[in-house]
Amino acid sequence: MAALEEEFTLAAVHLGAGPDGLLGVEQSDKADQFLVTDSGRTVILYKVSDQKPLGSWSVKQGQNITCPAVCNFQTGEYIIVHDNKVLRIWNNEDVNLDKVFKATLSAEVCRILSVQGAEPLVLFRKGAVRGLEALLAEPQQDIEAVISEDEVIKWTKIFMVFRHPVLIFITEKHGTYFAYVQTFNTRALNKFTLLLGQEEKSVIQSFSASVDRKFISLLSLSSDGCMYEALIPLHPSDPEKSQQVVRSLVLKDVMLCSSRSGAALAILDQDHVAVLGPPSPAAKDCLAIWNTKFQTLQASKELPQGTSAQLWYYGENLFMLHGKFLTVIPYKCEVSSLAGALGKLKHSQEPGSYTVPQFVNWETSQENEDGSQNTEQSKRTLRRRKVETSGQQEVSASKLLSAIKKDSEKHIEVELRKFLATKRTPDFQTIIGDIVTGLLERRQAEPSFYPRNCLMQLIQTHVLSYSLCPGLLLAALERADVQVLQLCLQHFPDIPESATCACLKIFLSIGDDSLKETDISVESVSDYIDAADGEKMEQQPEILQNGFTPREDSCEKCERPQDPREETTACPVVPKRAALLNAVLHSAYSETFLLSHLKDIPAQHVTLFLHYLYFLYLKCNENATMTLPGTHPPTLSQIMDWICLLLDANFTVVVMIPEAKRLLLSLYKFVKSQICICSELNKIEVSFRELQKLNQEKTSRDLYSIEVLELF
Repeated sequence: MAALEEEFTLAAVHLGAGPDGLLGVEQSDKADQFLVTDSGRTVILYKVSDQKPLGSWSVKQGQNITCPAVCNFQTGEYIIVHDNKVLRIWNNEDVNLDKVFKATLSAEVCRILSVQGAEPLVLFRKGAVRGLEALLAEPQQDIEAVISEDEVIKWTKIFMVFRHPVLIFITEKHGTYFAYVQTFNTRALNKFTLLLGQEEKSVIQSFSASVDRKFISLLSLSSDGCMYEALIPLHPSDPEKSQQVVRSLVLKDVMLCSSRSGAALAILDQDHVAVLGPPSPAAKDCLAIWNTKFQTLQASKELPQGTSAQLWYYGENLFMLHGKFLTVIPYKCEVSSLAGALGKLKHSQEPGSYTVPQFVNWETSQENEDGSQNTEQSKRTLRRRKVETSGQQEVSASKLLSAIKKDSEKHIEVELRKFLATKRTPDFQTIIGDIVTGLLERRQAEPSFYPRNCLMQLIQTHVLSYSLCPGLLLAALERADVQVLQLCLQHFPDIPESATCACLKIFLSIGDDSLKETDISVESVSDYIDAADGEKMEQQPEILQNGFTPREDSCEKCERPQDPREETTACPVVPKRAALLNAVLHSAYSETFLLSHLKDIPAQHVTLFLHYLYFLYLKCNENATMTLPGTHPPTLSQIMDWICLLLDANFTVVVMIPEAKRLLLSLYKFVKSQICICSELNKIEVSFRELQKLNQEKTSRDLYSIEVLELF
């Protein structure tokens, strides 16, 4: 999964961005500091963590910066080009750019590219490349033309591969695009023609690239709204021959791109890309993160003030112009997996979860108990045992399937116990599926036939899933059999969101009297609901809530939340209902598919579920570890996720319910208190950082010390 965090403005001043936006945002030699070059005369050094400028430099009136400033990572100096040919180099101590080092070059510069571990490279508009040191030694040296007369450089990028820089730049000539790859360890320059698809007639709006040991993966966003990929070899087999690479479709309809508004593209990691632009003709600009591996939209954020179709990314921060302000949006990308792309799945290693058992490998040779048999005898013995066991299971399964068609539930249970007592073979899961299918087929033919005990035994074999027998869960929903539904939620890893919500509706609507008569496992709630019902809150010693004492007002600007002990004394639902709701909290789901089904739950039941979730939240706050006691209880993350889901799906309805007003106010107060706590923790963290810096500076200065001892 990927997520976009809250955006913030890097500086509360208007930048001198022209109609085409900024010239560039480049990283300095310090990870938290960036050089921002506007399209006029100014370069500003910003510190992102402090959200403030550290320095500003401008060229004289009448001069224009034509190349974004970069940092020379080897020296810590900054470099720009103004008026196409004049190169300037300065450092933090310099104030006036007119008085810093100056070199006038013989040809117009396109870009200066700098990467850690190598000297800066100067790319000229005609495609020639020079190292900075060689260029400064002879500024007026002749610069050859590498690209043809009508070619224009559209995009460029530098990488480090095997400790050597690799430069790629894209040119365009009469609608045809070319890729040039310059490798500096072999001094080779290779040219590739980017071929469009057979039916593709579009203009490329943006490029981005990543590199591995053999290929450069070049992604492009075209005006048809699709994303394409071209794999360019770093070391082609025949460098002298004209080479072509075909662009293949990666994502379709990710953005509405037009030549007027434009769009931007950035590769975040091997499976995630960020796209900036309008998603539809009537929509405003939007920043979105896509998973290219599973072709899913992971996160999006609307930018109502418009953008310049420019996007830069460093570390875990995205930089862009939002209106006339430079905006930073932090992002997070988890390791790409099917579970992360489609939803939140159960972790198989969690306490109380189950895994499909491993079957015995009958082909493995084992010795007899007395160790006297040789290998051939052992193999024959194992084969005989395998045949005997398989034959016994086949007879037992055949007998059971025959009984299912005509015998009573009591007799079927007896035959099922006999079958389950036999040793399992590799086809055990298939046989179990056939048994469930037989039971469901008879139930469909005879509505009064409902072998609950048999179904429960089969579910607890841990080899069934919703995909294998969807009719089982549907039958339990039809009978409102909460005991079977609880087992299905606990053991089936692939229950669809619609079925999960159907279970939730039954769990919330069933009466307490019906629950009393049902045998439901309450292991997940017994360790904290019983205690909440029986304890005397006023006799408990005072506890710390998230690191602060309730009696002290640690934040004067916000109201102190009520003590959880004063706010609630008991669980709003009976323990059996709570256990059923916990099974829902542990279920797998995808937010995209779940929200639409949550809107169908009656408002009173939504409020009841919210009260229970809030109770769980308060119980978590009583524990220093922010966890609930017991066997496989809900986690704080699951509790908060479901609170957000319910409010997102039913907020308008919940706001109109008088019974929910106090609950919403309580949730609001606790969120406000958490913000205050986080703010104070941030202040403490900054203080510790400053102390650490002072300690490091002191250590570096105190190279030695002299101590005088006076002896009397």
